[in-house]
Amino acid sequence: MKLGFLTACLPESDLTDIARWAANQGYEALEVAGWPAPDDRNHIKVDCFDEAENARVRRIFTETGLTLSSIAYYENNLHPEQGPQVNAHVMRCVDAAAALGCPTVGTFIGRDPGLPVRDNLKRAEDVFGPLVEYATARGVELVIENCVMKSWHPDGYPGNLAYSPELWEWMFTLGLKLNYDPSHLVALGIDPVAALRPYISNVAHVQAKDTQILPGAIDRHGFYGPISGEKGWYRFRVPGLGQVDWTRVIDTLYEGGYDGVVSVEHEDPVWSGSTERVRTGLGIAYRTLRHLVQG
Repeated sequence: MKLGFLTACLPESDLTDIARWAANQGYEALEVAGWPAPDDRNHIKVDCFDEAENARVRRIFTETGLTLSSIAYYENNLHPEQGPQVNAHVMRCVDAAAALGCPTVGTFIGRDPGLPVRDNLKRAEDVFGPLVEYATARGVELVIENCVMKSWHPDGYPGNLAYSPELWEWMFTLGLKLNYDPSHLVALGIDPVAALRPYISNVAHVQAKDTQILPGAIDRHGFYGPISGEKGWYRFRVPGLGQVDWTRVIDTLYEGGYDGVVSVEHEDPVWSGSTERVRTGLGIAYRTLRHLVQG
């Protein structure tokens, strides 16, 4: 395995600077943000990917010796209005990944909040069938993060229909793979290791994020969280500052034969607010995981 991180946490930084810093810190891989402009999470310019951009990105990874593990574009592929534009950009990400020799593109299933789950699953089959076919023809796998995305639903229900093992089994039948993130399972009351063990052969990428349970908060809001603007009963942290047992998670991945990248996804509100604070958070994550993730 190799240890990396998702570049979306450093939107103000150039990919060259991110890669050099990552390599100097001992990181071995990057999961690179590929959102379309004007979104500043576009460290690979997927929406205007040409020979010059291809050469620029290849040069960065050649000079630093890092691995490009995935192009990241996590948006709602089932959005009732914007879905077709999201689908089209996923295909552009696939084209860029194929040109760069990158094995995966990461995205969400998403959801139309105006439809029940069963209708959404039928829509997803119609949407992702062509997307998987397009990616497979170019030697790229589509990986889906198991994030709940409650903010995509007006009542805070799951907005990304890939949050549980039941739904993983469904999406595997479409040819999709899992970008496994244990932090979201903690927030659903699911044991991350018990959920992972049967599905390791379908894991094509791993994101490392932690979840900190806030004492007493669930007694006020309940499992579904607040209906007001109050904070919920958990928050995401960098690995080592939450409830995830990283020794068990990484050991289970090794035992199951996973040999890909473990990519830190930094969404820690404590270690945010500036480039230096984000880098400090990435340093905490590195020190937590380095002795566990061995090449």
